[in-house]
Amino acid sequence: MSEGLDAWQLIASGDATLISIVRLSLTVTLAAVAVAAVVGLPLGALLALTRFPGRSTLVVLVNGFMGLPPVVVGLTVYLLLSRSGPLGEFGLLFTPAAMVIAQALLVVPIIAALTRQTIEDLWREYRDELTAMGVGPTGRVATLLWDSRFSLITALLAGFGRAAGEVGAVMIVGGNIEGFTRTMTTTIALETSKGDLPLAMGLGAILIGLILAINAAAWGLRLWSEQRVA
Repeated sequence: MSEGLDAWQLIASGDATLISIVRLSLTVTLAAVAVAAVVGLPLGALLALTRFPGRSTLVVLVNGFMGLPPVVVGLTVYLLLSRSGPLGEFGLLFTPAAMVIAQALLVVPIIAALTRQTIEDLWREYRDELTAMGVGPTGRVATLLWDSRFSLITALLAGFGRAAGEVGAVMIVGGNIEGFTRTMTTTIALETSKGDLPLAMGLGAILIGLILAINAAAWGLRLWSEQRVA
């Protein structure tokens, strides 16, 4: 009970350590989702609208990679960014940039797979019209992505949830360095193991609150868009 009160006091007092951890976590997660969206949305749309040799295999891989073990992704990125790795010269290991890369790799398959399903459903409705208008592949991708933009919010939210709750990959590539690469999830794991429950509980409450707030905002945006169309 006392730990819970201490946790709320940390939040209410605007504890500097807590705020810096939350700020870094949001920055890394939002950046990772943005990068993943740039890759995943077009990829999902292309898989939905085009037919080419190996497409079925690629679809299976994208769907399968939705369940990628985070520690495997973290290990892969670590090997790529380590001094002996092909990208070691950039010095990205144990930096927020490395964490963004790891989270983006976890989120891309989720966004791509959900986008593919959404665009395929919409394509059945618009196929005859777009074909009659002579719209090419690129135009189809752009048109259907735009028309389904509010439905695709679900895909982005799923990606955000995966990235925000990630521990293993970011701990491997970020090193959980205090004041530099320590996020909410890695801090919760560390502080719980140390027995410092107030900070862990405070960060847990903030993490849940942020996820609920973002989902509520997205839901409100979708309702608003539906009312405008109606």
